[in-house]
Amino acid sequence: MEIKEMSHNEWKVLSIAGRLDTQTAPELEAKSVPLLDGNPKMVLEFSQLQYISSAGLRVLLMLAKKAKAIGGTVVLSNVDGMVQEVIEESGIDSFFTIYDSVESLP
Repeated sequence: MEIKEMSHNEWKVLSIAGRLDTQTAPELEAKSVPLLDGNPKMVLEFSQLQYISSAGLRVLLMLAKKAKAIGGTVVLSNVDGMVQEVIEESGIDSFFTIYDSVESLP
């Protein structure tokens, strides 16, 4: 997994490529939690994400709960293919606003 950090307007953007699974989920958690503390508006951009497991979904839920607790928000963008299927079938999509692209953020 590769994580690239960017900014778009007042949003902190984490672009995630590869596989988000049991081995890589702790890396996303370690990278995203401190960023969320410093900027309560975060986008997880998934255009290059090929796979997400239940461990990855757990990190997404944890981030959504943490953001809500600090009055912030975490949104998803560029969710498609198998990743979209897993997110929808798990019901995780009900916890997030999903945008077509980072450029379409408010």
